[in-house]
Amino acid sequence: MSISEQLLKLKSELPQHVKLIAVSKTHPVSVIMEAYNAGHKIFGENRVQELISKYNEMPKDIEWHLIGHLQTNKVKYILPFVSLIHSVDSLKLLSVINKEAQKCNRVVNCLLQVYIASEETKYGLSADELHELLQSSELEQMQNIRICGMMGMATFTDNMEQVRMEFRFLKNLFNEVKQNYFNNHHWFKELSMGMSSDYRIAIEEGSTMVRIGSNIFGHRSYT
Repeated sequence: MSISEQLLKLKSELPQHVKLIAVSKTHPVSVIMEAYNAGHKIFGENRVQELISKYNEMPKDIEWHLIGHLQTNKVKYILPFVSLIHSVDSLKLLSVINKEAQKCNRVVNCLLQVYIASEETKYGLSADELHELLQSSELEQMQNIRICGMMGMATFTDNMEQVRMEFRFLKNLFNEVKQNYFNNHHWFKELSMGMSSDYRIAIEEGSTMVRIGSNIFGHRSYT
């Protein structure tokens, strides 16, 4: 199947409330443009340098999401145009995003990344760190960020029951955070969880955003 056929098939399977982030990392602009020309305009990148390069080359009506780990010293390069940062994992990072957003006269949408996997390679806040961040007086002063929800990555495993439990844990935590901190904030509604291998389970467990690459573009070339 072509990229446009894969994309349309995938979109037809997704519930209406679930947003598809087409993960375009490592794929050239020519390949991503096939998805764009098929009508898809929401793309996710892991690395700042690659995101900037593609932003500069591609149409400006694209909604770009930064889904990978973000270092504080690289925030300023994407702040003028990024639509959503999925991977906010510290108060320090939020503070830098807020400062740079102020310079651009923007309010930038962010998701708080929570560590739910049993793998040391993943980033994210623990449940305790999440509550600590949300109770911070410093956070209250930040006028140029909008926390729209949470993000998590499940363990890379064939054990789908484990994956389901990790997603369920995140959904329960999301509900608790919504009730305790964002009850009157209609924009706190996004739960970004699920990738090519586990997005169906993620949706069953409450995901509103799925980050899918290989099911659209095929396997990545790292050359």
